[in-house]
Amino acid sequence: VQLQASGGGLVQPGGSLRLSCDASGVTLDYNAIAWFRQAPGKDRERISCISRYDDKTIYADSVKGRFTVSRDNAKNTVYLQMNSLKAEDTAVYSCAAAIDSQCRVVRGRGQGTQVTVSS
Repeated sequence: VQLQASGGGLVQPGGSLRLSCDASGVTLDYNAIAWFRQAPGKDRERISCISRYDDKTIYADSVKGRFTVSRDNAKNTVYLQMNSLKAEDTAVYSCAAAIDSQCRVVRGRGQGTQVTVSS
């Protein structure tokens, strides 16, 4: 089952967006949810990881201090709050379930949602 990311769109530099990742269809025993992004012509980048069972989170240096990941286990949903957005944040954002707590081994990454930061 692929995880579905949603909430993308067009936002001005300095603006905010909140993305959602629906993990309700995941049947494997996962330990965390990872967020990725891929800009045109660039490699996919893992930007965040949140543990399923405790408050541990991991952020890439490129988003640390601007992005916040959270989860609502009752809704099987993980959120990515993105603030102070920059043009270089423009990318397709996707999410996946991680077998390990560091989000190194993932499954079910979906097609993602487009985020465009532009004036």
